[in-house]
Amino acid sequence: MKVNDAVFGLVLAALGGAVLIGVQGFPKIPGQSVGPALFPGLIAAGLCVCGVLLVLRGIRERARAPWVVWDDWVRSPRHVLALAVLLGSVVFYIAVAGWLGFLPTAAIILMSMFSVLRVPPARALLLAVVATLVIHFAFYKLLRVPLPWGLLTPYAW
Repeated sequence: MKVNDAVFGLVLAALGGAVLIGVQGFPKIPGQSVGPALFPGLIAAGLCVCGVLLVLRGIRERARAPWVVWDDWVRSPRHVLALAVLLGSVVFYIAVAGWLGFLPTAAIILMSMFSVLRVPPARALLLAVVATLVIHFAFYKLLRVPLPWGLLTPYAW
């Protein structure tokens, strides 16, 4: 799918503006001219500038190309289902990970994604479990990211 640059430019500029508004609430460090809002603010300003440039470019190209051009995959029910499962997985994780926990939630998500990709069920289950454990080890143990345990809290290691 090809979307006109003006659309992405608006999204980018809005994101940059939101970050600029958000960093205004960062605390000031007494005695220093540089605070914690400096670098996020610089990046947000860059996003705004790039967004405006994309909008201008998109408006110039609007005469030659439509706002949206759909690719062939949009006509494929399998590919549309895969996109729906991907987006649904994000919503599912946000909704249930705190209650269910990372390990079961990630395994369910990976199983659903593998099934859309037509991976045989036994192999999909093995891959989902192994990948979930590897991801959990990498983030929870090595990077010390606090992943939710949910129902498995009594068994947390």
